[in-house]
Amino acid sequence: MRSKFTVCIMSGAGSLLALLCGCCAAALGVLSGERGVAEDQDTDYYVAAVYEHQLISSPNPEALTSRKQALELMTQNLNIYEQQVMTAAQKGVQIIVFPEDGIHGFNFTRASIYPFLDFMPSPRLVRWNPCLEPQRFSDTEVLQRLSCMAIQGDMFLVANLGTKQPCGGDPGCPRDGRYQFNTDVVFSNNGTLVDRYRKHNLYFEAAFDTPLQADHIVFDTPFAGKFGVFTCFDILFFDPAVALLRDSEVKHVVFPAAWMNQLPLLAAIQIQRAFAMAFGVNLLAANVHQPSLGMTGSGVHTPLKSVWHHDMENFTGHLIISQVAKNPQGLSTKNTTGKMDPTHSQFLKLLAGDAYCEKDSQEVHCDGAPRWNMNAPPTFHSEMMYDRFTLVPVWDREGHLRVCANGLCCYLRYQRPAVSDELYALGVFDGLHTVHGTYYVQVCALVKCGGLGFDTCGQEVTEATGMFEFHLWGNFSTSYIFPLFLTSGMTLETPDQLGWENGHYFLRKRGLSSGLVTAALYGRVYERDYGP
Repeated sequence: MRSKFTVCIMSGAGSLLALLCGCCAAALGVLSGERGVAEDQDTDYYVAAVYEHQLISSPNPEALTSRKQALELMTQNLNIYEQQVMTAAQKGVQIIVFPEDGIHGFNFTRASIYPFLDFMPSPRLVRWNPCLEPQRFSDTEVLQRLSCMAIQGDMFLVANLGTKQPCGGDPGCPRDGRYQFNTDVVFSNNGTLVDRYRKHNLYFEAAFDTPLQADHIVFDTPFAGKFGVFTCFDILFFDPAVALLRDSEVKHVVFPAAWMNQLPLLAAIQIQRAFAMAFGVNLLAANVHQPSLGMTGSGVHTPLKSVWHHDMENFTGHLIISQVAKNPQGLSTKNTTGKMDPTHSQFLKLLAGDAYCEKDSQEVHCDGAPRWNMNAPPTFHSEMMYDRFTLVPVWDREGHLRVCANGLCCYLRYQRPAVSDELYALGVFDGLHTVHGTYYVQVCALVKCGGLGFDTCGQEVTEATGMFEFHLWGNFSTSYIFPLFLTSGMTLETPDQLGWENGHYFLRKRGLSSGLVTAALYGRVYERDYGP
């Protein structure tokens, strides 16, 4: 359930390290008289929070400024972070995640971001509590403030900031003599710097360097075991996102992001939920809230359900608090009810090539194999996500369709109670995506088109009325497939079943709660990102 709460904004910058103000003192007073959620929760669960932050940003990020001016700007964002920590503490939160770029902002040059960077010692080499040892390293004011928040809230805290590291003598050292990294930091509830992750897959971030090797960061917690961490665009790549999960003990991932929504396939909450389902893990995702840039969409996602926030109308931050299972359970890929759903039985017959019968008003017609091309609608092409998809329209109340491109064939068997006055299409793409990043994808997608013309299929749509019961499947050559499922009003749905059958990956759903916007199987062929 989405909760509303009043945010008490601290007035006046004051000292960057000031820990208490009227707002926080009041929150602490309330906390002392209330029981937190954690005290009452089942021991099989922990309490997590993610905060979608409405960024206070520099009006001209490319302008050169002083460290003092940079700290004054960052203090405004840190003050809000502190309020959210205190609100979360009242609810017994044990770990909180803040978004990428939420402290300093974005669109800097390499030179203009420099005053915003903290010095970052390696937590692997140095054990350090910035709040309790503030004089140990210079230019660490932001780290000190975050460390103190973790102590105040008695919770693990994950945040993103810009960091700097001298590199004189290193063969790969930039000409200015330093590395600049987009960095996630993890603090324990006693304020100790547990670890740091430096973003590996940068998204047009000229201010930052890519680490020479990808960080594979896993940190341990006393309440839920091991967590992995990576940032935003990393979620689409093998390293570090998939590589982290080779450790079977990693059941949870923290995910700071500054994600611009791109429909119909890559809205923030879509890919967040799909990652949790695909890998059977919990994903704690915090996005920046900048609707003017298409940035919104955060959530606490498990393989079976999500608590999420998506809001393009209001310009305010939002705190999500949720109980999370310590051992996430994934969707079953097998029938566990003992009774075979009739539509699934028909799907299995189609896969096996068995006889399939259709009944019209007079008689039953059977054939020895599915006749996919009988009365087939026309194939057409349209741009979706900057890629040239091959599609067929979905016109009838029920039927089965096939569309192929390169080696991938996508299949749809569907029924709907009525044909709405909207155009839907089944599309396929099997190739190298080259716009805003280069990576190889195999996609089967049932989408609502932007209008009634074929050229509108692939446009961004958020509202729909079309109701479907369907099986969607394809002969994917990769095992890394993300189920994307979005209904009207930016609502997430859970498939009834998904998994592999006879060399095909499928998704099944009956009983949508609202009109279908997108149902897609988004395959990543990581080994072909750099060529065949």
